[in-house]
Amino acid sequence: MTSTIDTDLEQRRALLESWVETRRRIAQLEAEASDLLAERMELGQADAAEHAYHRDSIHRSMVAEYAAAGRVSQGSMEYAFTDAAFLARHHPQVRAAFREGAITVAHVREIVRAAGVVREAIDDGTADADVLPLYDTVAVIVAQNETPARTRTHLRELAATLAGATIEQRHARAASERTVTMRPAGDGLAVITIVLPEHLAAAIMDRLTQLARAVIGGRGDREPVLEPIDDGENPVYPEDIAQDDPARDDYAIFGDGTFTTDPSGDPLLDSLLDPLLDPEHSPDVEHVPADTRTIDQVRTDLLIDLLLASDPSAANGSGLDNIRARIQVTVAGTTLAECDERPAQLDGHGPLHPDIARDLAGRNSGWSRLFLDPTGLVRETDTYTPSEPMRRFLRARDQHCRFPGCRMPVHRSQLDHTFDHAKGGRTETGNLAHLCATHHALKHPDVADEHRWTAQQRPDGTIDWFSPLGRTYRDSPRRRVMFVEHPLATASAQEPAAF
Repeated sequence: MTSTIDTDLEQRRALLESWVETRRRIAQLEAEASDLLAERMELGQADAAEHAYHRDSIHRSMVAEYAAAGRVSQGSMEYAFTDAAFLARHHPQVRAAFREGAITVAHVREIVRAAGVVREAIDDGTADADVLPLYDTVAVIVAQNETPARTRTHLRELAATLAGATIEQRHARAASERTVTMRPAGDGLAVITIVLPEHLAAAIMDRLTQLARAVIGGRGDREPVLEPIDDGENPVYPEDIAQDDPARDDYAIFGDGTFTTDPSGDPLLDSLLDPLLDPEHSPDVEHVPADTRTIDQVRTDLLIDLLLASDPSAANGSGLDNIRARIQVTVAGTTLAECDERPAQLDGHGPLHPDIARDLAGRNSGWSRLFLDPTGLVRETDTYTPSEPMRRFLRARDQHCRFPGCRMPVHRSQLDHTFDHAKGGRTETGNLAHLCATHHALKHPDVADEHRWTAQQRPDGTIDWFSPLGRTYRDSPRRRVMFVEHPLATASAQEPAAF
């Protein structure tokens, strides 16, 4: 007998499968639409070749007609035509996967546009024609397993690698296209579009996000800014109340240089001031509305403040000082040393011009730098927090607290900079070690000099501890392989044995 739970489960599975199949059919229809655009593009190019003088007018007319028929913007239609033409002409593997519904139109868009640098390299003769089919093969595999956004990031890195030096030329040319434009958006709104280098755009967005989160997190501490209350031109002073007034002692309080009225003894004043005890119903109390802006709205308001006033306005709260933008760049050490011109990677976005990477590497204010060894393992970073690969390496090396004799396991210890990070110590495996809370406190800067321990780490991971009394204690990382004298070895031929 089938239970209700089983029926519901089967229904959910069926709905999901139907949704996936519908998405596949939609992708197939999008592929058909792309093929139609590619065919129309060929006709348009044939017309333009026959009437070269009117080439631009012919193309604009074609785009305008399709935009009107499809009720889409001309800009979107222009991109659709271009993508369709490149797909049909240069990317047969991607086109086949698209027709099968294995990838979506959003994936195709990212694949075709990221491949621009590869196509350019082939046209310039700096890359072989066989590179593009290789790119397509990888692109289809990635697109079938990732979202369009992740596909874009992965393929931009792949394209930069396959194209080689062309990425430098593209970045140099693109940098000259920086611009700011504005267009109306209706209902009193407008859209400002800024075209600028991607690493700067990422940094701007990161800083705005940090500022916005600080504003939202501090809403409870926001002080209302109210206009001063006008008490009128005829204030009441002590001398205004007659000495023989019977109610004088009930509502007048005198002190050394001070005077106020006390409503507690006057029923009339009590009734007048009762609303003040319940501000929600008082017509004389000015209420400050709660800040209910979304993070996007806060980011926008902060951008306006920073551009027009060079400083966040008082309405956005305090605590925004010293917030700096952050981006993360991965660059080969050989590129930093100018031994090669390999593109760096703006993590999460794509390739970065090596000259920009070198410039950022020379700054240590808001930029995160990661350094890899030849195997790809992160060995050093200029941020305070070590990377996860570094943590894995240190957990395997240390196994326990690195104070001599301590056996506190690493999962109950903390990673510590042997040479204080605040004094210039680097976040690298040769300057990090696990310490339990007790032994970490021994070298804390707050401890008086006569009681503070210091430590120094050697290249092999050995740590020398220097006590307040001037003694040195050494703690070496545990060796996983030990070499001892083989018991069967002769005196003339000693051979080590590994255990």
